[in-house]
Formats: sequence, C-alpha cells, structure tokens
Amino acid sequence: MGTRPVYLDHNATTPVHPQVREAMLPWLGAQWGNPSSAHAYGRQAHAAVVKARAEVAALVGAEPHRVVFTGGGTEADNLALRGPSVARRRIVVSAVEHPAVDLPARALEASGWQRVELPVDARGRVALEPARERLALPAGLLSVILAQNETGVLQPVAELAALARAADPEVLVHTDAAQAVGKIPVDVHALGVDLLTIVSHKLYGPCGIGALYVREGLRLQPLTLGGGQEGGHRPGTEPVALIVGLGAACALASSDLEDEARRVAALRDRLWQRLREAIPGIAWTGEGAPLLPNTLHVRVPGLDGATVLAAAPDVAASTGSACHSEDGSPSGVLGAMGLTHAQARGALRLTLGRGTTEADVDRAALALVAAVRSPSTR
Repeated sequence: MGTRPVYLDHNATTPVHPQVREAMLPWLGAQWGNPSSAHAYGRQAHAAVVKARAEVAALVGAEPHRVVFTGGGTEADNLALRGPSVARRRIVVSAVEHPAVDLPARALEASGWQRVELPVDARGRVALEPARERLALPAGLLSVILAQNETGVLQPVAELAALARAADPEVLVHTDAAQAVGKIPVDVHALGVDLLTIVSHKLYGPCGIGALYVREGLRLQPLTLGGGQEGGHRPGTEPVALIVGLGAACALASSDLEDEARRVAALRDRLWQRLREAIPGIAWTGEGAPLLPNTLHVRVPGLDGATVLAAAPDVAASTGSACHSEDGSPSGVLGAMGLTHAQARGALRLTLGRGTTEADVDRAALALVAAVRSPSTR
C-alpha cells in the first residue's frame, strides 16, 4: 500500500480520535440499555448520557440541562430556525450561511416570513454598518454563522446580537458554531445567543450526532413527534454510544484548546508561506479578518481549483463551493464577497487538524506547487 495522501479537509469531517473511540466502545457491545428505563441497564445508560451532556456544556459555557442532543448539525440548525414561536415573522441571516441555515430560512420566507440578508465585506465578514441599518427594524430571529465553513472567517456574532436586541429585546439569536466549537473558545453567554449548534464530526467525534444549546426558559416545537426525550425537544431513544463519543470529543477539546489552536495556526501559516513563495499571485481569502486557526482558503490565479487538486493526489482537500451557477458567475460565499468568476474558480480550501505535522505541510505544499506548475492544469 502506498503512502496515504495528506489529509487537509478537516472542515469537511475529522477522524474519530482514539480517546473518543475508547469511550464509545463499551456502548457498542458490553454495555447497553435505554436511558429512559428504570432498571440497572437503563440507569447506567442514563448516567453516561448525563456525563456526556455535562462535557458538551462545559466546552461552550452552558448549563448541562440546556444541551439538547440531535442527529447532527443540520437537524440542530433546523430545530433552531423552525422550532421557536416568535411574535415577528422576520428572520435575519448573513449572506454566508451554511445551507443548513440558509435553506430553512428560505423555507420560512416561502411560508410568509420576511427574510433579510446581511452582506459581507471583501474579507467575507458581515459588515457592521449595513447590518446596523437592517437590524434597526425589529426581527423575530437572527441567525449568523460563527465561523464560516469555507473561508474560516469569524463573524461578529456578539455585536450583531446586541444590535438586534437594541431594536427588540425579545429577538431570538442563533449561531451555527459547527466549525468553531473545538477550535476556538466559545461561550454562549459571551456571545449573547439563545441557540447554538454543535457538531460532533467536526471535532473528532462520530458522525450522526450533534447538539443544540437552548437558552433557559426557551421552548421549541420539536421537528418530529414521539416520546418526551431531550426535554421534549427531540423525541426518540438517545443513541448512547454516539452521545458518549460527542461528550468525549468535547472533553478532549477542553483539555488543550488553546495549545492546539496555537500549534495548528503555526502550521497553517507555514503552509501559506510555502505556497506564497512558490505560486505567483496566489491570494489568501479572508486575510486580515479574524480566522479559524486551522483554515487556509486560497485562490490560485488563472487555474481551476478542482483541476489543481486532481493533479495533486498526495493532497486530500476540497475547493469549497466556488462556482456553480450556469452563467459562470461565482455563487455562495465567494460571490457574496464580490469575487469574480475568474477569481473564484481557483479556490482551494486547505484545513488542518490534530494529526497534521510539519512534514505533512511541507509535503502538501510541494505537491500543490507541482500541480500548479504542471502542464496538465493549464
């Protein structure tokens, strides 16, 4: 078997960490039980869920009983947008939301809500002055992503929440923190949010499990009907093994959050330096804005990002969603930033993680530079 490609797609998904796998294993065989059952097996399962809930809550500064387990980030986002009962049917979102927020917001618009979009500046960050104008009118719901999944740009969620509450103290504020939790410090109270989405497989936990922080006193209409699990917010027997895995992943992140952020940011900067020295005209999307420590979104001039990656099999990465519309104009995040089709087509999203080393970074840089210089990419 040959050498495996350098994995630089951690914003898509992360490998399950060995500590997480070890925590889950008993609940995949030796231990079982329905957490709602009153007998010994059920009590053990319930205790495992309680422990995991506390571990998730601790990572985001929440009270454990305010954490609702879901089937993943998409479900958590949908519950956050579709579950609340609000007096004003006006929803405000950023122009760079993940589809799990953007599409539910558009569905609300189709059902009669007013949907208002907050534009971003050339770095991909919500521009506060236009936001101030749009948020001066009271809204029922504000949802802004905390860390943009393609560019890694951090959004001014706390400032936007304050602007929205100045117009209406009853507004509900949600943030999709899928890419942020486990990479940077996140505190629900400091952000001033009522709802916050957490995703397991973005921080070395298993797929198929996520969580939604729900502020004290806030009740949501469940998306499905059934039993009364998760405080009535998410009926269905809890998947104990997955919940334990998410809890263990959050505990791992809590143990070394700042040290790991510094380490991976240094590696990201090393990768950027290698690419910048060897590829004329390469641009770092979002440079100068607050960024996730692990994310390097670049644009190679005159080339197609997918073609570059195809010519660099030693690198497992993605292009993000640069251009999809039939007329050739950039769509999604890069279009919202004002980039042209020519600028957007060369996009590469390179996202580092716990397993990334200096040797990986240097090997990836060599492979990408060789691909850019290859006649096959022209």
